Amino acid sequence: MPPHSPRDQQHLRSDRSADSPATGRHRRDDVWQARHRRPRAGARRLLAPVLTTAALAGVGVVAILSGNARPVVVEPPTAAGLLPGNVASPAMLAASDVTSSALLHRMPQLRAAKPSAPVVKPKPKPKPQPKPKPKPKPVVRVVQLVAGMDRQQMDNAAAIVKKAQSMGLTKWAMIVGVATAMQESRLYNVASHVVPESLNYPHQGTGSDHDSIGLFQQRASGSWGSVEEIMQPQYAAGAFFRRLVQIDDWEDMSLTRAAQSVQISAFPDAYAKHEDNATLIVNALLN
Repeated sequence: MPPHSPRDQQHLRSDRSADSPATGRHRRDDVWQARHRRPRAGARRLLAPVLTTAALAGVGVVAILSGNARPVVVEPPTAAGLLPGNVASPAMLAASDVTSSALLHRMPQLRAAKPSAPVVKPKPKPKPQPKPKPKPKPVVRVVQLVAGMDRQQMDNAAAIVKKAQSMGLTKWAMIVGVATAMQESRLYNVASHVVPESLNYPHQGTGSDHDSIGLFQQRASGSWGSVEEIMQPQYAAGAFFRRLVQIDDWEDMSLTRAAQSVQISAFPDAYAKHEDNATLIVNALLN
């Protein structure tokens, strides 16, 4: 038991100063005691948990890197029992932060990957569409007037030639068609008072030869077509050429025979006199 009286304590202090050897030991009641039995200092008590945490963290890191063990989660030590209210001391928390920072500095792969921002691809710009090429303006071709014809007559002759071209017919068919229209209507689109309906459509003169109308004086009561159709120059020319191509060897016939085979006129020889002028007109239109 330690001495309790002041006298005993004074005697003990005198014994420590006089008889304690240089080894750091002291004698109490003639008994040598080691210095390490004295209570640890406060700083050692604080650093012990920190060193333990660092050691455990190092073991956990090695285990993670080697892949042989699962990650070890080391919770920061608390100072339960050391500080009132089981609150860790600031010194312990600061030492733990320093240790963690050192480990992350040496091993950056331990850092948690920062969430990358979503990559927003820019929308592709719409390709500029080529501007539509402007349609070429139609070239108005003014045909020279030939064979004493006026502009209306030349336009009607052009309608006959274009219809023959669309049907794939030869130049001879064009000459036969133009000469026939010159004999029948002088190349005018003629209506008739006998057929009052013909007056309702564009026309370039009137006549009264039975019910014959149009460029080729085709009869409205026949099988040429309706009055409205016959009064159209291109349709009337098509009706004439459809009958002409049905005649055997029409291309080898004279103009009079070819025209008469279609028209069945009371004056069959009248067509031949228009052959030369019809040829001039067709050549002017084709050139």
